[in-house]
Order: sequence, then C-alpha cells, then structure tokens
Amino acid sequence: MTFPCYNEGANVAKMITDSLAVLERFSDRYEVIVSNDGSRDKTREIAESYAARHPDTVRVINQYPNMGYGHALKRGLEAARYEWVFFTDGDCQFDLTEMEKLVPFLDSHDIVTGFRKKRRDPLHRKLNSMGWNTLGRLLLGVRVRDVNCAFRFYRKSFLDSITIESNGAMINTEIYAKARRLGMRTKEVEVTHYPRKEGTQTGADPKVILKAFKELYALRKSLK
Repeated sequence: MTFPCYNEGANVAKMITDSLAVLERFSDRYEVIVSNDGSRDKTREIAESYAARHPDTVRVINQYPNMGYGHALKRGLEAARYEWVFFTDGDCQFDLTEMEKLVPFLDSHDIVTGFRKKRRDPLHRKLNSMGWNTLGRLLLGVRVRDVNCAFRFYRKSFLDSITIESNGAMINTEIYAKARRLGMRTKEVEVTHYPRKEGTQTGADPKVILKAFKELYALRKSLK
C-alpha cells in the first residue's frame, strides 16, 4: 500500500494506523509506503517515527524539494514489493475498510479501482475532474469514469511492464492509457468519498493544470 503526502500533517498518523489495521485483515504479508512530497509540516517526522516502530512494514520515501504529486506517487509505486499495490492519498477522504469492496475482484483483473459517485470536493475541482476525464476519453481512449479516484489496486506485474513518464497530475491518465494498450482488465467499484479536513489541495493550481496539459500532449504523441 502506498500513499503520497503533501502538507498533510495530522493526517499521516491516522493514515498509517488505519492502513496497518486494515491490511492485517486481508493479508499476512503487507507494507505501508509513505511517499512524502517535501511536506513542510511534521509529516516526515511522524511517518519516520512509525517506520522506526514498525521497521518491517512501514517505509518512508522523502523527496526534497517538492517535486509534485505525480512524482511522489510514481516513487511509491516503484518501491512496492508485493503482488498487489493499493494506493490512496494521505488526506483521509476515503474509508480504508471499503478496500473489502475491491478485494473480491483482484483475481480476475489487473486494475481494481473505486469511483466516487458523490464527490465531496468544491465545485471547481468537480468541474476540473469532469473535463479531465472527458479529455482522457477523447484523446487517449481512457474509458474509466473516475480517472483520479485515489482508491485503487494495481497488479505489480503490470506496473513493472510500463515506464511512467508523468511527474504531475497526468500520472493516473497515463497509467490507464498504457493499461488500455496492453489489454489490462479493469474493474470499477463505487466507494464513499468524504470531505477533506486537513492539508492543502494542489490539483486546481494553474501551474499544475498547465503541466498536466503538456504531459497529456506528450503522451498522446508518444502513443500514436
């Protein structure tokens, strides 16, 4: 299990504690990877204190200076060691116990992802997401209803078969586009989304959006 953190502060302790409790229910071999994207609060100290207490199951990846959400997620996915990689964000907007909704579909699929039927985010983020999903569908043939839902299992062998180029918000769209080209099997399952209470969202930053469009153009060109 991996989750990227960026200015999450108090959330990281809850995320690690909840992750360990939930993963214990599903497997006798698991790990929690915290990919810290240059957080300027106590995220690093808190995460590393858990790693010190759980050296066999908790690992922390730090990148300084801040290099963006996509880069943090990519490093976490690359570091994963086991057959299945679950990822979520460090903002506590999902209930990790709902992982049990996805687990039954692992044997017959390569990607099992949640989708947010009711997204608990500000209107501008909902509109951005709708537009991004549409672009992915039109330009890359990505037919997933909620591309950026951060509640997802990837088969590790699939991740190892591709090279992830994106370092920004394009990362999920890129992975799905490459999964489609390889004929990977995807299952979508409805999950509950909760309001964000801590941390800072960066997805609506104009610089983040511009970078995503540049990466989208580059990916479309490379896949032709």
